[in-house]
Amino acid sequence: MVLKYDVIVIGAGHAGCEAATAAANMGANTCLVTMDMNKIAQMSCNPAVGGIAKGQIVREIDALGGQMGLVTDATAIQFRMLNRGKGPAVWSPRAQCDREKFIWKWRQTLDETEHLDIWQDQADELLVEQGEAVGVRTIWGVEIRAKAIVVTAGTFLNGLLHIGRKQVPGGRIAEPAVAHFTESITRHGIRAFRMKTGTPVRIDKRSVHFEDCEEQPGETDHHMFSYLNRNRPLRQLPCWTLNTNEHVHEILRSGLNDSPLYNGQIQSIGPRYCPSIETKLVTFPERDHHPLFLEPEGVDTNEMYLNGFSSSMPIDIQLNALRQIPALRDAKIYRPGYAIEYDFFDPTQLDHTLQSKVIGGLFLAGQVNGTTGYEEAGGQGTVAGINAALYTQSEGTTNDTRSRFILQRNEAYIGVLIDDLVTKGVDEPYRMFTSRAEYRILLRQDNADERLTEEAYKLGLVKKNRYDWWTEKKEAVESMLQFCYNTPVKPKEINSALEQIGTTPLQFGCKIADLIARPQITINELAKHIPALQEKIAALPNRREEITESTEIKIKYQGYIEREKIVADKMIRLENIRIKGRFNYQELHELSTEARQKLQRIDPETLAQASRIPGISPSDINVLLVLLGR
Repeated sequence: MVLKYDVIVIGAGHAGCEAATAAANMGANTCLVTMDMNKIAQMSCNPAVGGIAKGQIVREIDALGGQMGLVTDATAIQFRMLNRGKGPAVWSPRAQCDREKFIWKWRQTLDETEHLDIWQDQADELLVEQGEAVGVRTIWGVEIRAKAIVVTAGTFLNGLLHIGRKQVPGGRIAEPAVAHFTESITRHGIRAFRMKTGTPVRIDKRSVHFEDCEEQPGETDHHMFSYLNRNRPLRQLPCWTLNTNEHVHEILRSGLNDSPLYNGQIQSIGPRYCPSIETKLVTFPERDHHPLFLEPEGVDTNEMYLNGFSSSMPIDIQLNALRQIPALRDAKIYRPGYAIEYDFFDPTQLDHTLQSKVIGGLFLAGQVNGTTGYEEAGGQGTVAGINAALYTQSEGTTNDTRSRFILQRNEAYIGVLIDDLVTKGVDEPYRMFTSRAEYRILLRQDNADERLTEEAYKLGLVKKNRYDWWTEKKEAVESMLQFCYNTPVKPKEINSALEQIGTTPLQFGCKIADLIARPQITINELAKHIPALQEKIAALPNRREEITESTEIKIKYQGYIEREKIVADKMIRLENIRIKGRFNYQELHELSTEARQKLQRIDPETLAQASRIPGISPSDINVLLVLLGR
């Protein structure tokens, strides 16, 4: 049996779902191949979306017409905006979700997407002809052919589960591993390596003494993940905080000899920024406690997730240690924590479209590129799906820049993520942080629509009604800015209010924007004392909270924003100097040996990308500039 499509997506995790919907929404006939239609977009670890920098990625996916933000809002059971104590450049939304409802909302989304079919099966072999990916063969002998293939296999490629000294092949607990697919890719020259990640124990909430925990409520203001949503339909639930103690640590230390992380059983590297509880004990032996977060898995289940207690220790060690925590002294568990090792492919063998440099028409996204996190996977999937669709429309060539969708580092966190992967590679599971982005003030969570919606509309990912709403919002923000910069305020009109707020009274008149720029003043607080501003806000179209927040941020941080734009513009000049295919680096003896080796291996697209390769010095870049005749 042979099936034919434009695009095939292998794996229906977070990367695969975004890739499939993006390609289909651009008009490509798409087939999403998954082993289990009941586990689509499974949240293998914490049933939460967002967090520091990750929340920005989800907002960007949404602005590009992706689905993660919409699904998250529809299934959220707690929402919080993290980093409120800092500037808006690092504000990050995070939502706890109902795990089962998240899956079924995604399933509904896929079922309602035109040009998209789902095929339940397991990919067994990548089909390659004359250096081009042309399809896959499944374990049931079905051949599915397409012009572009997107592999988003997550942790399933040769996956191996660990609990204590016990090892079981699997992609997730109770789910089979994929045994041969990696080899069908590496035989063509693509490099594969191994990584490790883990997940915590799941606890029955009926056995928890919540009186010994501290409640952590959510927030209910106007913030959402999707720019299209206005409410969360599900009942909102609290999370809970608690701590380990020395008794817990003593039991865990007693089991270190049986820990696969320390007995030589696991050879691959795990995520440095999300370590197991046993790694915390070894790394920070002086600590007498570590914080834990008990989080609900849904509104209709007793299952709870113990954030901070990721472990692959033997089951009895895990359970005995948990019961040393007062709140968990009678703990019953549904399943223990475990570790998983899996294959990933060297991301430096990809270009910025996430297409392989080795096999034409093959795109890779998600954990198979060495990343960790649903959000990083979803961002890659969006870009890979867009570029796979463009590839099919361009008759299988990427020489035309119009057939390539690439996000720059000053345009999106997704752009930072992909550039880091293809330029620097990975030596541990890659996780996004705000510190990785040099243009954080430009890449805020509140302005993802401003950065990306117009481009998404041109690609056909954003429909007319959404584009019209964005246009209305943009015009409303501009109108608010003009009003604030042009409307004067006299001292006698506002000084008493300024004294109440606790900020310095005016000696001379000023514009409303000058007052909003003060750190102690918010635009809504000021509107209570300036009738004209209050009327202006009241006359705004829908989503006035979003519009006033955007206006306030632009005014308060105008100087920082302009300064960062200047720096970004300078870097864009180097981004416009294309060097791919112009040098045989091995023959450039003016460069250092390290520079020649790394430039040859990565073959950067532009001079700017070359400058970001570890080990490439400014003098190496100057040599290339001279050789280019600059």
